[in-house]
Amino acid sequence: MLSCALLRYRGIAARARCGFGTYFRPGLSLDHWITEYWHEAGQRWVRVDTQHLERSFVPHPEDLQPGEFLTGGEAWTGYRHGGIDATTFGVAGTENFGPAEISGNAIRDLAALNKVEMLPWDEWGRMTAAYEGQSDPEYDKLIDEIAAACASGSYRHVADLYSRRELQVPSELIR
Repeated sequence: MLSCALLRYRGIAARARCGFGTYFRPGLSLDHWITEYWHEAGQRWVRVDTQHLERSFVPHPEDLQPGEFLTGGEAWTGYRHGGIDATTFGVAGTENFGPAEISGNAIRDLAALNKVEMLPWDEWGRMTAAYEGQSDPEYDKLIDEIAAACASGSYRHVADLYSRRELQVPSELIR
């Protein structure tokens, strides 16, 4: 969040993204946040792992390549289409791996795209039930919709979806 704030202060469009770093441990995709900033000359969002700029997890942490970081929505879409094993996506050092971790990060990413950046362990709405294994096909379709909105590049689509009360971060979590 600090890197976003500093970039924004300098007049550069920036946003936090919630998802999974695929480069920390072979075979695992671990809960992680990165920064994206708008590169005007390249007309694209550049993904930066500001936490690990001085480490060698990836060759260019200042410009992550496709697949090195997956947003929650990108991971969810891969899982739903059968290209991702959800049991390899989760939180390092815990037993928290699987579809619920992916769907939780998809919702956190939706909030972050609306400039409501949360802590990695914050949960609200139906996230808690999903973490307790009480997901259902209706919830999965909602996460499909979130993943599509976050990938759409349409601020309006993201904002409209986040305006739904069930997806908004409750005021008691924002301080």
